[in-house]
Amino acid sequence: MKILLQNNSASPIYEQIKQQIKEQILRGTLPVGANLPSMRELAKDLGVSVITTKRAYEDLEKDGYLTSIRGKGTFVREQDTSILKEKQFIIIEELTQALVKESKTIGMSLSELQDIVKMLYEEEL
Repeated sequence: MKILLQNNSASPIYEQIKQQIKEQILRGTLPVGANLPSMRELAKDLGVSVITTKRAYEDLEKDGYLTSIRGKGTFVREQDTSILKEKQFIIIEELTQALVKESKTIGMSLSELQDIVKMLYEEEL
């Protein structure tokens, strides 16, 4: 499992960890049943606190991506990826609605908004 953290990112570290694990699950890089490193191991590897990795794992478990078995570890949970992707589409749609509302508030044109979205989409995150 590969996770790259950006200290200069606006996203908190636990969110970066959570997002990257989620992406790897949805893309199949982390298959169902894959054993993730312990919270302590991951914290040590990334140079962050255990509290940070614990929050990321707990959020992913709550969202249905992971399952923890006491004494055995944390594993990628079996799930219907189409349902998970649909949930992500809903979140993206809600965020987009907020984005459109804010851009209209300042009188931004659709082409200006599209330029910004395109630039950010093509940017390496």
